Amino acid sequence: MDSAIVCHQVRKYFWEEQEADPGACWLKRLRPGKKLAKAVDDVSIDVKRGEIFGLLGSNGSGKSTLIRLIATLLLPDSGYVSVLGQDVVKNRLAVRRMINRVSVDAAFFKKLSAYENLMYAARLYDVSPRQAKIDTEAILKRLGFPRNKIYASMENLSRGMQQKVAVARALLTSPMVLLLDEPTTGLDPKSKRDVQDFVLEVQAEHDATIILTTHDMTEAERLCQRIAIIDGGRVEDVDTAEGLKNKVGGPSTTMEDVFFALTGRDWSKEAEDHEAD
Repeated sequence: MDSAIVCHQVRKYFWEEQEADPGACWLKRLRPGKKLAKAVDDVSIDVKRGEIFGLLGSNGSGKSTLIRLIATLLLPDSGYVSVLGQDVVKNRLAVRRMINRVSVDAAFFKKLSAYENLMYAARLYDVSPRQAKIDTEAILKRLGFPRNKIYASMENLSRGMQQKVAVARALLTSPMVLLLDEPTTGLDPKSKRDVQDFVLEVQAEHDATIILTTHDMTEAERLCQRIAIIDGGRVEDVDTAEGLKNKVGGPSTTMEDVFFALTGRDWSKEAEDHEAD
């Protein structure tokens, strides 16, 4: 089987608050109601085994919702999603045993240390305590995590350090499929590079299939074999970085140019809004 992750005509909708019409009667202005929003709208992608596949889009484009659908944290309203041949709706537990996920809003036991959080995660995946200790120390060292902070409580760690622990937790279980939802957000340039290098090592050494969402154009180009541009819940195009550039304008074209051509959005403005969030 060549495909690791298949999404076919996937849709996911959410109810969201609707702004009140200033011209409506006072009662409707007080109770504006809700409208149905398309978070993922007829998305079809096919991620190959061993591939690093990028999802590039602005805030609210639907990329994180798509990650949650693949991770079985949400159920599709229609369409089909499978991971290594397992349907995410019918075989949810089997899928969860094969994947791990890093998100920008990762949750921890904040009173426990980084080491204790990682050892707890290892036990959930039946990793032996001895092996978990060896792997925890090796992964944190590889990510450039300060040794004197390993036993500090999570609530006393910086945002960047917490994100490194989230990455380490996902890699600790050697997943067959790794879902990285903005994994380097909040990291300084060196730490970002450390995480990127380790992701490439994991792919090469463990033949892991990786989906990466990011706001970093350079990161997407460096890590991803193919990139999907997603906007308004829809995939606008899928190709290699070079392929996307050639479609838009040729060798001198940048990924920012590609993003603008496909979505009509200015990437620099999107990046500023993301930083503000």
